[in-house]
Amino acid sequence: MSQLQAPGAVVMIRPHHFCSNPETRDDNAFQTLARETADVTSAQALAEFDAAVAALRGAGVNVHVFDDISTETPDSVFPNNWFSTHAGGHVAVYPMYAANRRKERRWDVIERLKRDYRVQDVIDYSGLEQDGLALEGTGAMVLDHIGRIAYTVKSNRADPVLLERFCTHFNFEPMVFEARDAQGRDVYHTNVLMGIGTDYALICLDMITDPTRRVEVAARLEETGRRVIDLTPEQIAGFAGNALELTGHSRLLALSSRAAEVLRADQIAIIERSATLLPLSIPTIETAGGSVRCMLAAIHLSPRERTQS
Repeated sequence: MSQLQAPGAVVMIRPHHFCSNPETRDDNAFQTLARETADVTSAQALAEFDAAVAALRGAGVNVHVFDDISTETPDSVFPNNWFSTHAGGHVAVYPMYAANRRKERRWDVIERLKRDYRVQDVIDYSGLEQDGLALEGTGAMVLDHIGRIAYTVKSNRADPVLLERFCTHFNFEPMVFEARDAQGRDVYHTNVLMGIGTDYALICLDMITDPTRRVEVAARLEETGRRVIDLTPEQIAGFAGNALELTGHSRLLALSSRAAEVLRADQIAIIERSATLLPLSIPTIETAGGSVRCMLAAIHLSPRERTQS
């Protein structure tokens, strides 16, 4: 079974001081305030995280867990924004838009990857934060590892110059478009709008503002062999686009329970031709404005030896 688009291992960061990040609330329309006190919210998020790790491991996914004990990194549970890995032994480290998110970068994570996987080089773009540039990893870009396309929504989280630089380094073609939700608000991260599996793609085409670009995006997805599952804006609000295909005992689609509940039976039937749904219950974590895909930093590297921590 090919793992090019659906890796068999992920990095996850266990949050001990989870909360909804005040520095990202202005441009993340998916964020909501938790009703409970900070201590209760943090405990609930931790329990959801541990249950998600157990479910992923039970499905055969290799999960590398790192504990975050910092009180200054409320979004640490979403590591896919600060680094990505790529076949051939390549790692990218990214500049972040919000100042407190920059503290999430951890070189012990990169060193662990070097120990357990064949890492040829690490390209660190994070210094470009000093120039006001941001490119928030596989939140800002949804990568087609088979067709080598980087689908990217225009936003303050995805600088166009830096996107071009990434695509040159990592051999992707940038495909950029504008997207807004039903209330006319800009979509802040591409991975809340779409997710690409081996044989299908989840995307809300209606949220792409330019009709011509909408047709072009759908056509590119179909050209690369994907069945396009066109989501509604309401399904996007339920995080149905924020899913990641993985390989465990079989190919699976990791998504939140909320996302699974808003998918229609015909959409699920298309997915299940090639992947089994693995719903994870993370309602507290979702108040921070991200869902399951954001929690998973995919490992597209060749292992030196299989380990689990």
